[in-house]
Amino acid sequence: MNEIALNIQEATAQLTSAGAPWELITKNIGGIDYKLYKQAPSSMKELLDAGRQHGDAEFIKFEQESWSFNRFFRDVDAIIYQLKHLLKVEKGQRIAIAMRNYPEWMSIYSAIVSLGAIAVPLNSWGKSDELEYGLSDSGATIVFCDQARYQLISQYVTEHGLNTIVARSDTSEKITNKRNATSPLLTSYDAFIEDGLGKTPEPFEVGSEDPVQIMYTSGTTGNPKGALSSHRNICQAIINFEYHATCSAMTNMESITLMLESGIAPTSLLAVPLFHVSGLYAQFILSLRSARKLVMMYKWDVEQALKLIESEKITILTAAPSMLLDLFEHPKWQHTDTSSLFSLGAGGSATPPKLNQLIKNGVENAYVGAGFGSTETNASGASCTGNAFEYKSASAGTLSPYMEFKTVDSEGNNLAKGQQGEIYLRGPSIINAYWNKPEANKNTFKDGWYATGDIGYIDDENFVFLVDRVKDMIIRGGENIYCFEIEALISSHPCVQEIAAFGVPHSNLGEELAVAVVLQNGKTLSEKELQDWVKERLASFKVPSYVWNYAKPLPRNAAGKVIKPQLKKAYLEQQA
Repeated sequence: MNEIALNIQEATAQLTSAGAPWELITKNIGGIDYKLYKQAPSSMKELLDAGRQHGDAEFIKFEQESWSFNRFFRDVDAIIYQLKHLLKVEKGQRIAIAMRNYPEWMSIYSAIVSLGAIAVPLNSWGKSDELEYGLSDSGATIVFCDQARYQLISQYVTEHGLNTIVARSDTSEKITNKRNATSPLLTSYDAFIEDGLGKTPEPFEVGSEDPVQIMYTSGTTGNPKGALSSHRNICQAIINFEYHATCSAMTNMESITLMLESGIAPTSLLAVPLFHVSGLYAQFILSLRSARKLVMMYKWDVEQALKLIESEKITILTAAPSMLLDLFEHPKWQHTDTSSLFSLGAGGSATPPKLNQLIKNGVENAYVGAGFGSTETNASGASCTGNAFEYKSASAGTLSPYMEFKTVDSEGNNLAKGQQGEIYLRGPSIINAYWNKPEANKNTFKDGWYATGDIGYIDDENFVFLVDRVKDMIIRGGENIYCFEIEALISSHPCVQEIAAFGVPHSNLGEELAVAVVLQNGKTLSEKELQDWVKERLASFKVPSYVWNYAKPLPRNAAGKVIKPQLKKAYLEQQA
């Protein structure tokens, strides 16, 4: 075993042994034995209350605003009080959040889950139909939104009688406890919390298996599915994040020492949506618990990001690979002081080799990481940072210690370790079910195992490798073509900015490979030139049959994943 892999193994054994902070125990839940972190909080309130100890230290920086931890929890407590005493919220009631990134998003979420109700974060990139679908599907009776989202759902909330609290708005209706119980509430965030300020909230008594969140998947086909998580699911996932961070620190002491000696306080740039696991867990909750300053962006803007990195001395940036490519290839990168940047993580989609090289060239002593997880696993699965990432940068990292892993063939038969197939995971952070989706539950979950839809394998050193998505694999005349391999190669072409591979129907071969290519500004590349370039590097059946020069950025969802069905449909319509 390589020394790096051995060091990780030894650190894991030390951290998870009896009496250690991440001690693992076995617990039977619903007839299935799971490995759990013994000392993990049992409720979301307990998990989040760790941030109260940080007092008046600065927590959130948003544009010209600065929120301390005390200010943040002042709002959290006021919201809890008003939800229970004014709106008479009951345990298990669904409360939706339809907002872009604002500080209030985080205080609202923390209040809902600390109270013991069920938070329903909605995709704020969505239009009226998607937002209304989430409200209807979840059965939410209360919605917190911003002014822009209110304009999209105002007719729906009026027709269905939802209590509505609007943040960052000019709504000024004053609320009182004498409000007519049959008339739904419409008020501003500031007016809503006013009568709850300074009050002592009384959360519900909850158990670790009680549901606490419905987060809609960032799927690229059809309506999103509501992933139902319990307190245990999320608490275990967050503690697992902290395990991976500690294990990585123990096995990268030279890098950690350099960071500490810089004298710059850990500061994270929140540039991804809070309604997705990467923004909610890896950015918000981990920062709250660790006293890390969080600099918020309303939405991604590469020039604004560069300004914030320089002015706020950002040390930590986790974003989709496409966002990081935007950053490192921007003309102003070379003229911006980015010397504070230390920790860089790519999530949401596969990391192209081109990005790894740009990071090496652009960030001195970069502490780079990647991982494997999903909404259904509450972002848990595998992780690697620093030396481990350098050692096996093509992998998604080492498997989380509480997670079981197996691969199966197309018939559902278990494969031997190391054999490539569809990845199944089982662990305490995996969601309870999809909300109101019995058929999807039947096809996705069995005996605690979650069918991820990813093709891959795990090697002898516990590193997980992803090959493709099952639905993205193209079968051309009996030969398997993995889109990730094609995309990884073509993204390294000096003329290419973005690339997406997908299959198109063929009468004899079944499918053929097509690629949509976005070229870098001022560059030209013909179909034949790209085909010849690929043919020099891959087998002939992997050469794209069709090359589509796409004239605008590829369509992506909030997680940074290319929406291939939309792309494929547009291509076929163009060819018709």
